[in-house]
Amino acid sequence: MKLTTLAAALAVTLGYVAGAHGQAYPSRPVTIIVPFPAGGPTDTLARILAERMHTSLGQTVIVENVTGAGASIGVSRAAQAAPDGYTLSLGNWTSHVGAGAMYPAAHDAILEMEPVSRISATPLMIVGKNALPPKDAKELIAWLKANPGKASAATIGAGSGAHVCLLYFQQKTGTSFELVPYRGGAPVMQDLVGEQIDMFCAEASQTLSFVRGGKIKAYAVMSKERWPTLPDVPTMDEVGAPGMYISFWNGLWVPKGTPKDVIAKLDAAVVDTLADPAVRARLTELGHVIATREEQTPEGLAAFHKAEIDKWWPIIKAANIKPD
Repeated sequence: MKLTTLAAALAVTLGYVAGAHGQAYPSRPVTIIVPFPAGGPTDTLARILAERMHTSLGQTVIVENVTGAGASIGVSRAAQAAPDGYTLSLGNWTSHVGAGAMYPAAHDAILEMEPVSRISATPLMIVGKNALPPKDAKELIAWLKANPGKASAATIGAGSGAHVCLLYFQQKTGTSFELVPYRGGAPVMQDLVGEQIDMFCAEASQTLSFVRGGKIKAYAVMSKERWPTLPDVPTMDEVGAPGMYISFWNGLWVPKGTPKDVIAKLDAAVVDTLADPAVRARLTELGHVIATREEQTPEGLAAFHKAEIDKWWPIIKAANIKPD
């Protein structure tokens, strides 16, 4: 009887300790490092996530913008943080694929981080000023071929999604046009609406209000399927340039060595957040296609991220793209 009582008491004690251990994280605010300026699409996504993850985690979730060097500074800062689950890295194609092909620090940091969850994606979209002669994507390709070097297209930083998208477009369509570097998406959109630049390959959600307002033309989305937010815009497959897919996707990582149970708790918080109808409505309105439940796992993000690196790093390096 005594042994039974002792065993029961021990089981209760161990259960209490395990429960306390499980509740230990998080015990203080969690920080999401965004390697882009405040007000941009990735920052907006981070703040939507942070607001709702606060409910799931029971702690304040802070967004910190750490910019510079093609997003490599923010990525490296997050990777070098203590592996305790209190510093997260929210990134996208530019920060977690493009930067790694050009910046040694980002290259190492990206390969060292642990995946938590894939969040969402929006396709990149070829857009142009209203005065550009072609009316649709087929005409655009034909016009660019007939007028080599005549058009101008904006890029945002060497190796960015916008930059690589345009190089990819030139390669796949056999066209040529001038690439004009800009410091950010906002001045590009201003010049595109003002008809100071001809074309841009932008995150589709960034162009949404301008397309809907009739201020610019939308030629094609760089995805396998049409974008649900602008279903009338064709894919590149449909206009005769098959296989041209480049997605502006978003994911969440933590420093290497973060305990698996902490990663699992963070992933659960993301899953809970992305299941919230209010969050889904906000992201959908912004043009995000939310990752499926299967994609919202560390394994799902890891496999997808590796495939993106395997596809794009050779292309970026072959193009001999150098940091600005």
